[in-house]
Amino acid sequence: MDKLVIEGGRPLSGSIAIQGAKNAALPILAASMLVEGKVTIDQVPRLLDIEVMLNILRDLGCRAEHENQTVTLDTSGASSSHIPETLMRQMRSSIFLMGPLLARYGEVTIYQPGGCAIGERKIDLHLQGLIALGAEIVEEGSRIVCYAKRLKGADVHLDFPSVGATENIMMAAVLADGVTTITNAAREPEIQDLQRFLNAMGAKVIGAGTDTITVEGVDKLTPCRYTVIPDRIVTGTIMVAAAATKGSVTLRNTYPAHLTSLIHVLRRAGVQIEVDGDIIRVGSASRPRSIDRVVTSPYPAFPTDLQSQVMVLLALADGVSVMKETIFEGRFKHVDELARMGADIRVDLNAAIIRGVPRLYGATVEATDLRAGAALVIAGLAAQGKTVVEQIHHIDRGYDGIETMLQQLGARITRAKAIANNPVLPKAVRSLNE
Repeated sequence: MDKLVIEGGRPLSGSIAIQGAKNAALPILAASMLVEGKVTIDQVPRLLDIEVMLNILRDLGCRAEHENQTVTLDTSGASSSHIPETLMRQMRSSIFLMGPLLARYGEVTIYQPGGCAIGERKIDLHLQGLIALGAEIVEEGSRIVCYAKRLKGADVHLDFPSVGATENIMMAAVLADGVTTITNAAREPEIQDLQRFLNAMGAKVIGAGTDTITVEGVDKLTPCRYTVIPDRIVTGTIMVAAAATKGSVTLRNTYPAHLTSLIHVLRRAGVQIEVDGDIIRVGSASRPRSIDRVVTSPYPAFPTDLQSQVMVLLALADGVSVMKETIFEGRFKHVDELARMGADIRVDLNAAIIRGVPRLYGATVEATDLRAGAALVIAGLAAQGKTVVEQIHHIDRGYDGIETMLQQLGARITRAKAIANNPVLPKAVRSLNE
């Protein structure tokens, strides 16, 4: 496995453009299956999750190319609605294909999806929504088969504002007969981006960004070209990294309105933030202040995907902070890794009590999931000495060359390529690299 090697203690400085949003691109790629023809999607980052989705689409019979942040997808040759179990287990977002394939072919076969181990993430709400639209569900172990000769519009109420369920039901309803209303819908910006993409193909969807979304079914969609929104979590990660290293960074191609809750938290911690159109400037020359309470909740509240990164900043703060996680019960796995670096954090059920320390120290740590990995990179940038972050395939799922981005800002970070399994090397040499 590749590793990231970081020489810490160097403030980040400079300017960087933010990549397109993974969590917007994935459902948009899935939604492309609703149309027959050639779809072009711009500002798509090169990530492991994106490549898995493209491989699934290729397996279904599509032609897919990804060059210079642009995906060209031709769905006219698609002939299958069976998603391979091996690919589904690589990425949870493969579940997004359930609604589009069901709407287009009248049936779909899926398996329980994989992804980061950050807590229980059932797909019950997805299935309940499709059943409300007239689908029949047959479950055989991890195998799930959905049938529907023709989906019909319905009123769907979500018990929890699930992003994935909201998007799956939206996509399925686009080609259904009649009107579908989704109440208690998730409000994330990525859902708004999916609505814009669907409407660009001729769908009739309104309400994304509110808790009620209305979809008027249409008979057919037409191919289009579309540009994905900037990634708010990558933006937030770089903002926190700048603050934790007491740096000064300018971020371009951002959408500040998507980061209101993070900006509020960072300002409470004493971080200087300026917003000018799609540009965010972050600067901090002093030790951050502690924050008595930060709580993760569905958008527009503070996002769970930035919890671990902000925890690193608070681990360096002057005073005691409390971070409460309300979305995923398994999202404090990075705490033990931060403790290796000198952080003083105690977990009590779904709350982390963070006693700030003057500095962190380099250590060898392991990324346990995507965002935890990003947090450990931030910790390494801020720490004294050398930090090695292992299991970085998790990080590669959401950051398009995180080391390259940070190098642009003056970070001393390199990727150490795994060579332990190279058969050309003598065994004695291989053992030195393991």
